[in-house]
Amino acid sequence: MRIFIVDDEPEIRKSLQDILEDENYEAEQFSSGKNFLKHLKIERPSMVLLDVWLGKEDGLVILDEIKKIYPTVPVVMISGHGTIELAVQATKKGALNFLEKPLSIAKVLEAVEEALVYAEKSEAPEIKLESDEILGNSPAIQKVKFSIAQAAATNARVFIYGENGTGKELVAKTIFKNSKRKDQPFVEVNCAALPEELIESELFGYVKGAFTGATDTRIGKFEAANGGTLFLDEICDMSLSTQAKVLRILQEQRFEKLGSTEQVSVDVRIIAATNIPVEEAIKEGKFREDLYYRLNVIPITIPPLRDRKSDIPLLVDHYVRQTIAENHLSPKIIEKEAVTILENHFWPGNIRELKNVIERLCIMTVSDIIRAQDVKDSMTGFVKANDLVEKGDFKKAKEEFEKQYILKTLQTNEGNVSKTSKALGIERSHLYRKMKSLGIQAEDIHD
Repeated sequence: MRIFIVDDEPEIRKSLQDILEDENYEAEQFSSGKNFLKHLKIERPSMVLLDVWLGKEDGLVILDEIKKIYPTVPVVMISGHGTIELAVQATKKGALNFLEKPLSIAKVLEAVEEALVYAEKSEAPEIKLESDEILGNSPAIQKVKFSIAQAAATNARVFIYGENGTGKELVAKTIFKNSKRKDQPFVEVNCAALPEELIESELFGYVKGAFTGATDTRIGKFEAANGGTLFLDEICDMSLSTQAKVLRILQEQRFEKLGSTEQVSVDVRIIAATNIPVEEAIKEGKFREDLYYRLNVIPITIPPLRDRKSDIPLLVDHYVRQTIAENHLSPKIIEKEAVTILENHFWPGNIRELKNVIERLCIMTVSDIIRAQDVKDSMTGFVKANDLVEKGDFKKAKEEFEKQYILKTLQTNEGNVSKTSKALGIERSHLYRKMKSLGIQAEDIHD
């Protein structure tokens, strides 16, 4: 559970963060409403603790903005000079509770627990998607589907956030398939997979001639997606010079092919995605802030699998049936204890990792029943990483999970790097770099 604290008093913020972290909640501080709202468009919290006055900023105005972005997120207001009138006003605007300073630890924790219970029980709005291949019924995934339905009803640009393996491409396709552009082209570009010297010709196309050195003329992805949707995956890997040209296209809806001065007009909806914190990329000068605001009209954050564990039994059942059908295997069932072990795994590779594990279990388990021991045996390599998580060493744990995940995928594919990179959803060159950085040797693959 992630809780945002918005208060202009450093002592109050620190005190609240300490209280929450002592109860094993994750907490993040914000000293101004402006910075808070900027971050809110990127990440959806479980709840918000919001001061009524943030210097010159009115907390009730901030409350209105929160409800516009995330109508169902519970907000608890805090005030050092509360009145009944103010409390009533805050409640009318959607605040769940109202706490007065000085804050009582007991009252804070009671209000937080009440807010989180409310969030868990609150029903997601009715979702109507004509095409829906996203598996899961958890509150977290229902919120994603609701955002998809809202995005699909418009032509607004969408920015999808999520870790590797969470299903960003599937979300992008679901938006497209439910939009008014569903009968037009859907064109994908993996920005991380294209070298800097090729990405512009891939996006904008080129004309033949001495200037380009090309023997023919080729249309780019923008022109190919005209009238439809262009999905720019891992957009933060795009070079700054290309970002500038993409920004210009978004502003003018036209561009020039490489080697040409002729203007090509296009009507393209952009859906972008990334697996890294965009604000950090902006601060580091790797991503243009103006392009970010152009793209981030409708933000959608996909929860990692570890935050939607109630969906795991449904996903396991689906991938068991799918693997059996695709590989012409005899029917298999997976026992309850085995599913429980899968539910308790950390899943650093998210859906992609789960699918990989289920495929391996279905293929390698001789019996028609996949038992708990089979699952334990297939995940032996993750024991060390789990120990590191318990010790609080998240960075090393993540590296260990990643190492074991890649190793096991390599073993499943008999050391074939091309097949492994395809199974992992990453480029072969990127996989080689990962193997080198994680110390995976060729002799390890067949252990």
